[in-house]
Amino acid sequence: MNTFQATRLVAAREIRVRLLDRAYLISTAVYLLMVAGLTILPGLVGGPSSVAVVSAEAAPPLRAAGADVRVVGSASEAEKLVRSGDVDAAVVDGRVLAMNEAPTDVVTALSSSPPINLLAPDAVDPGLAFLAPFAIAMLFYMTALGFGMQIAMSVTEEKQTRVVEILVASVPVRALLSGKIIGTGILALAQITLVVAVALVGLSMTDVGVEVWPLIGPALDWFIPFFLFGFAALAALWAAAGALVARVEDVGAASMPLQMIVLAPLVAVLTMRDNAVAMTVLSYFPLSSPTVMPARLFAGDVAAWEPVLSLALLAATAAGFLLAGARVYRGGLLRNGGRVRLAAAWGSSGD
Repeated sequence: MNTFQATRLVAAREIRVRLLDRAYLISTAVYLLMVAGLTILPGLVGGPSSVAVVSAEAAPPLRAAGADVRVVGSASEAEKLVRSGDVDAAVVDGRVLAMNEAPTDVVTALSSSPPINLLAPDAVDPGLAFLAPFAIAMLFYMTALGFGMQIAMSVTEEKQTRVVEILVASVPVRALLSGKIIGTGILALAQITLVVAVALVGLSMTDVGVEVWPLIGPALDWFIPFFLFGFAALAALWAAAGALVARVEDVGAASMPLQMIVLAPLVAVLTMRDNAVAMTVLSYFPLSSPTVMPARLFAGDVAAWEPVLSLALLAATAAGFLLAGARVYRGGLLRNGGRVRLAAAWGSSGD
C-alpha cells in the first residue's frame, strides 16, 4: 500500500480503538454532563438582588420581594456602591440605577416602574467576561492534554510490547505518525463539537444565551482552525515524547515540559485577561494563540486582520513542530533498553 493508504488505515485503527474504549466513552459522557450542568444551572439559580436606597420608604416593598436592602445617606453614595459592585442596583429619586442589566426583580417589586439608567449599557456582564474566555482556554487545555497523553502512551505501549516493530515492517514510520495524529485529532474535534453543542443548547434554555451568542459566535468560528493547527503541532511533540521512553510508567516524566506548555496559556488567560497589552502579545505567540485569540475575539477588541495573521503564524509553527516531532519520533521509536536521549533520537537516520 502507498503512504496515503497506510495513513488512512492507521487513522481508522486509532478511531476504532478509542471508540471501543470504555474509559474514553465514560469521560466524554462526564464532560457532557458537566457542561450541561454549568450552562443551565447558573441561568436558573440566582440569589436575591442587593439594593441601595436613599429613602427608607422604598425599603419595605424591596424587602418583601426578598431583596437585600441597604439604606445610604446620599444619591452619590448609592451610585458609588453600584459602580463598585457592592450592590446590584440602587433606587435614587424615583429611578433605578444599574450597571449593564436592568434588575427585573427590583423593578417588579416597586409599585410603579421608574426610569432605568444603565451606566454601562454596552458592557459585557463581568461574570460572562470571565467565564467565556476561561471556558475556551479550559476546553483547549483539557482536550490537548487528554488526547496528547493518549498519543504518547499509545506510542510507548506499542514500543514496550514491540508491536511497533511489526507495524513499521508493514507501513512507513511517517504514515504511522500521521495516522495517529489524524485519527486522534478527529476524535478530539468530535468531542469538542459535542461539548460546544451541549453548551449552546444549555445556554439557549436560559436568558443568558441571548446575550452570549452574538459574542461567542465569532470566537467559536475561529477557535476550530486555531485548535486544529495547535493540536497538530502539539500532537507531534507528544508522539516524540512517547518514543523517547521504553515504559508507559515513564511517559508522565518525559512529557512534563509539554504539560507545562499546554497549561501556560490557561494560566495566562486567568491571570492577564485584564492586561490588554499582554493579551495582544499572547494572541500572536503560537503556543498561546489557540486560547488567547478566541478570548480576545469574545471581548470584541480585535481587528479583522488580527486572527488571520495569528493563524498564519500558528500554521507556520505547527509545520516546524511537525517536522521536528517526526524526526525525534522516527529516531527514538525502535530504540529499546531505557530512555533515549533527545540528541541521540534527533541524530538518528530516517526510516
